Parts: sequence; structure tokens; C-alpha cells
Amino acid sequence: QVQLVESGGGLVQAGGSLRLSCAASGRTFSSYGMGWFRQVPGKEREFVAAINWSGGNTNYADSVKGRFTISRDNAKNTVSLQMNSLKPEDTAVYYCAAKLGRYGSTYYLTRTVDYDYWGQGTQVTVSS
Repeated sequence: QVQLVESGGGLVQAGGSLRLSCAASGRTFSSYGMGWFRQVPGKEREFVAAINWSGGNTNYADSVKGRFTISRDNAKNTVSLQMNSLKPEDTAVYYCAAKLGRYGSTYYLTRTVDYDYWGQGTQVTVSS
């Protein structure tokens, strides 16, 4: 069982930056691939970024590539999402998710159905 708690959301102007963090409980964090998703009202939850168990492989949605960076610290049981050059269309609730398995690639980490555990979400609002 893994519990995930996101933090770092808030209100920022377009062009600004935010750093989201996700703290995971448990002693087996390094056995999980991790991902960030986002959702706006009336739309499906969409993939943002993923990182494999070791941090050696990452994957990004085209819409955030070059602006967002996912990273993890297995010693601290945390995964982060650094978001730069934010746009109003980045406004959403951002969710952290965990999938059990030491997969080398991030192929299995891009769909909501791939994940075993979810956080409660943190709101990110980007004003124009």
C-alpha cells in the first residue's frame, strides 16, 4: 500500500514557474514507477509526465515537453514536477500516481489505467 500526497500547487502568472512535489509513504518507493497527470472539469485525466523506478527514463506529453521536468529522490520517497513557462492551458488539478514494478522503460506509465495508487490532487491555476 502506498499513500501519495501532492503539494506545491497554487496561482501563478503566465510565464511563471511552479514546483509540485509528491510524498509517498512506505519503504518500497523505489519499486514504483511514478507519473503526473492533470484534469480539468469535464475532461478526462491526461498524462503529463512519467519516470521509471530508477529515474533513468522519463516521458512527457508533447504539450509540456521542454517546459516541465519530472524527477525523483528515492532516498526521500518523493517525486517532483518542475513546471516552467506556464501557460493558462496548464491550469488543472495535478495528480501524482504510482505503479508497482521496476520497468526499465516508461511505456507502461502513460495511461491512467496503468497506475495502482493516486494522490488527492493539487490545483494549479495559471492566469493570463
